Amino acid sequence: MSKNLVSTDWLHENLKAPDVAVIDASWYLPAQKRDGKAEYLARHIPGAVHFDIEEISDHSSSLPHMMPPPEQFAQQMGKLGIADTMRIVVYDGAGLFSAPRVWWMLRVFGAGDVHILDGGLPKWSNESRPIESGPVTRAPAHFRTRFDANAVADTRRVREALETGAAQVVDARSAERFTGDAPEIRPGIPSGHMPGALNAPSSTLLDQGRLKSPEALTKVLEQAGVESDRPVITSCGSGVSAAIISLALDELGRPAQALYDGSWTEWASTKGMPVATGAAKSRGGKR
Repeated sequence: MSKNLVSTDWLHENLKAPDVAVIDASWYLPAQKRDGKAEYLARHIPGAVHFDIEEISDHSSSLPHMMPPPEQFAQQMGKLGIADTMRIVVYDGAGLFSAPRVWWMLRVFGAGDVHILDGGLPKWSNESRPIESGPVTRAPAHFRTRFDANAVADTRRVREALETGAAQVVDARSAERFTGDAPEIRPGIPSGHMPGALNAPSSTLLDQGRLKSPEALTKVLEQAGVESDRPVITSCGSGVSAAIISLALDELGRPAQALYDGSWTEWASTKGMPVATGAAKSRGGKR
């Protein structure tokens, strides 16, 4: 049994339950040339509302889709018709890519019952389950935030963790971006990694848009050098795929300590931050 995933069978049976809210969290990297909002309007699970990662973010920040202030999140979730007390199911159009970010955000802001649809929209569609199009309007709801600030890491905390070994920093970007052999997707941001960080590409945790088995996840993380008895801060390019590592760790019963919201985009664009290239040379910093 999964702690965080629900099956398409379960959702189909509970889709019309008054306390169940479904969120389409589809979002894509620019290189993927896909529009999450447009795809949602064209086809989505009946009753699902769209969570726009760019819109529900801190618009005062120059960094992409940073966590919004709690009052803004509460207002926007309430407008979507999502209450913190509901049973919330999140999915995306890739199978498993952006849904973990929204799962993580909801939990950080205090929602107590949040799950991800196993296999996402691709699995739901492949099983010929109901699909609808157009916008969905739910009755306004009250989302009471209880913000867990410790679950969101900033640059100072990440640098301290790397220098002292207080936590392992695990990067979800591709190996080529991590080593500096491939360019970053955002202009002006060098590729490479934080000295002392580990690399567990999010793609290695997935199998055809679904999270791998606990045994396979354990093996992938061990091969990346992640020690099971030490805290983890997850990171990536801009705080989205990092949540896939956070989800995997939670499934294994060893939740990540935090997610680095600004991730590599913030680190590499901050003056004075060290940048390393090549393969990881340490196991998360000094012990």
